[in-house]
Amino acid sequence: MKGIFLTAATIALTMQAMAQEGPAKETPKITLSGYVEAYYGFDLNEPANHTRPPFLYNHARHNELNVNHAYLKGSYTADRVRANLAIMAGTYAQYNLAAEPELLRHVYEANVGVRIGKNLWIDAGIMPSHIGFESAVSKDCFTLTRSLMAENTPYYEAGAKITWSNKKWTVAAMYLNGWQRIRRVDGNQTPGFGTQVVFKPGSKATLNWSTFIGNDKADSVRQMRYFNDVYGIFNITDRFSLIAGCDYGLEQKAKGSSDMNSWFSPIAIARYAFSGNIALAARYEYYNDENGVIIATGTPNGFKTGGYSLNFDVAPVSNVLFRVEGKLYSSKDDIFIKNGAVKNSNVALTTSLAVSF
Repeated sequence: MKGIFLTAATIALTMQAMAQEGPAKETPKITLSGYVEAYYGFDLNEPANHTRPPFLYNHARHNELNVNHAYLKGSYTADRVRANLAIMAGTYAQYNLAAEPELLRHVYEANVGVRIGKNLWIDAGIMPSHIGFESAVSKDCFTLTRSLMAENTPYYEAGAKITWSNKKWTVAAMYLNGWQRIRRVDGNQTPGFGTQVVFKPGSKATLNWSTFIGNDKADSVRQMRYFNDVYGIFNITDRFSLIAGCDYGLEQKAKGSSDMNSWFSPIAIARYAFSGNIALAARYEYYNDENGVIIATGTPNGFKTGGYSLNFDVAPVSNVLFRVEGKLYSSKDDIFIKNGAVKNSNVALTTSLAVSF
């Protein structure tokens, strides 16, 4: 951990020097921001190990007060150069980055970018994922907890991307280390590739299509994955907003096979703001992974689970958000455990308090 903060300090000093020595016309700027989200969750199945179901990576602890996500971020911006470094802690990092080397589990962002033409940028490093409308920063999402589709698609990616944008369109292509990978799987020399197209016809709507192609296993058992993420965000009125989307993926059943396993996940979230500081959100979602490509259960029907949640938000001041959420999962098979017995449902209540600066 000491090494991380020494690296952060070095980069910050380098950014300061760049700001002082760069061309005057670029007017470089360094900003510091942060976020802390504390939470308490109670799972009515009362897991003895205090860990919620293994397909959840945010707000994953039961019956204890904890920190889901906290980070400190420094950003450098100039006319043709940009850079971000964010160091994090919390149970989000503990569970979501468990497969990464220990030192890297504390890195939320570490990337640099150069503008190579009008509205054309190349960025490289550890970056937020180009897939999905939800991030680990709860305050930026309609609901307190993340959806099944968000929890089981990448939150971050490592690689390089090229991005072009104007007032209505953003188009990007990525070369990636894999499906949510900073370090590649041992024995994997197959790069991943991604694309993203975002269209904003006006202030009322955002339409997105993201893709991923790659292999998340060693090359000796390579199974190519082809994934699509489509969603729309609609500000129907000043108070009422709606998100609707669907993920659909294919993966080879075996190396060199033309037979595919598939999975899909539709979602809809509606949010109504009663005032500037009080809001209510409701979510319906469904996740169908019959062959256990992403979520393996070992049950006859695989993972076929619907989710329902209701979320209440209060923002007493502009940079503080208190949230309460109730959530129900209902599965076709008995995949949840309570008091040593299996059952097909799970209910949880979660509260959080987040501060940003």
